[in-house]
Amino acid sequence: MLVLAAGGISAIPATAMPGSLAMLGTLAKGSWTLRIRDDATQERICVRNGTEFVQLRHHQAGCDRLVLKDAADEVVVQYTCRGTGYGLTTIRRESPELVQIQSEGIRNGRPFSINAEARRSGRC
Repeated sequence: MLVLAAGGISAIPATAMPGSLAMLGTLAKGSWTLRIRDDATQERICVRNGTEFVQLRHHQAGCDRLVLKDAADEVVVQYTCRGTGYGLTTIRRESPELVQIQSEGIRNGRPFSINAEARRSGRC
């Protein structure tokens, strides 16, 4: 297991800790509405285990993830998707049905930045 400490932040490869990101597992399953604040758009996401929020602009599997923070109310994940880009996502849990998300990175050579609220809205 690789653990790096710099400035009080532990970095643990997600593949090295099978039980990591436990907070995401406490979120209610089902359909969620993602409200992006910057452009007032909405997206629907079917949440099965909560990790769907980590890569909002990179939906492919097989991306490398590095867990920077794994707390009871917040997770921070840096990820790299070979050939398409990378991102850094912070997810803060307010309740099992409400989270705040900030994500930024590069997708297909173009920068993106998301500041959003996600709220459970029903079943998938």
